[in-house]
Amino acid sequence: MILDKKKLLKIKGDASFREFYRKKVKSKTSIIIFSKKEKRKNLLIYDAINKILTKNNFIAPKLINQNYRQNFIEVNDLGKTTALDHIKKSKNKFVIFKKIIDLLIKLQKIRTRRVKNFQNKLYNIPIYTNKLLFNEAKLFCDWYVPENIKKNRIKINKKLKVEIKNLLNNLKLKNNIIVHRDFHVSNLMLYKRKLSIIDSQDAVVGNEAYDLASLVDDVRYKTSNSFKSKIYNYYLKKNKKNLNKNSFSNDFEILSVVRNLKIIGIFTRLARRDNKQIYLKLIPYTWRLIDLRCKNNKLLINFKNFLYKNFSKSIRNKYAS
Repeated sequence: MILDKKKLLKIKGDASFREFYRKKVKSKTSIIIFSKKEKRKNLLIYDAINKILTKNNFIAPKLINQNYRQNFIEVNDLGKTTALDHIKKSKNKFVIFKKIIDLLIKLQKIRTRRVKNFQNKLYNIPIYTNKLLFNEAKLFCDWYVPENIKKNRIKINKKLKVEIKNLLNNLKLKNNIIVHRDFHVSNLMLYKRKLSIIDSQDAVVGNEAYDLASLVDDVRYKTSNSFKSKIYNYYLKKNKKNLNKNSFSNDFEILSVVRNLKIIGIFTRLARRDNKQIYLKLIPYTWRLIDLRCKNNKLLINFKNFLYKNFSKSIRNKYAS
């Protein structure tokens, strides 16, 4: 199969290096995913994770064709309606979120850790180590700090890295479940009235609290604090495992903060490196989510005081519209 982009309809992409096209032959449609950069992750690993999902009775993109040499794969079309689209039209948003939580709990029960990719090579899902979490959070130091701090930048970044490592060292739960790593309402599709999962190429074996933090503290979809608590409590209610609620709460808050530092770094990088300025306007709300999760945990209160000392309110609200 040779790719002719002129015969395809380009569709909205995301923050990655991928390009997406809808192919139509008569009444049937499919999706072409093109990725020249990071193609192993975006094509080969993406399909491998999707195989694990479909093997465990999830709806996820299935491979139709691949031309790895030409940097693309073809998968089945899961439609145009995201869970976010569905939520925006719904009168009872919580009913949809309950279904999403049910899906998440089902996802966390997957025990498959390896699968053969379309090159017939075995792929093992990696562990979400503290080193990997730290390297992600460090994007805040690498991109956001230089953009906003001119004085004592090196000193601040050095201290910030120590503080982030300290947070990660205080995580209590094991890395023992499948983590999608970007589990939120824009990465779930409504397909034949059922929820399906996309954008799963970054999946790891990690902390049980991570994906819930991604969903509840979604930087793209604003919800009230009371609604966030409602989703969180529903997860605790539906999770049948003997969960230590204090340990889970501790990890949820730390991972939300660390994740959102990473996101601020990524959004700054997207704006400066890739000229995607639209992401900057999401940064003030991301700061508010960090503030929310630093209110109850003494460790995080101290971390927040450090952040606020060095990143003023005017800096945190810099891109507010």
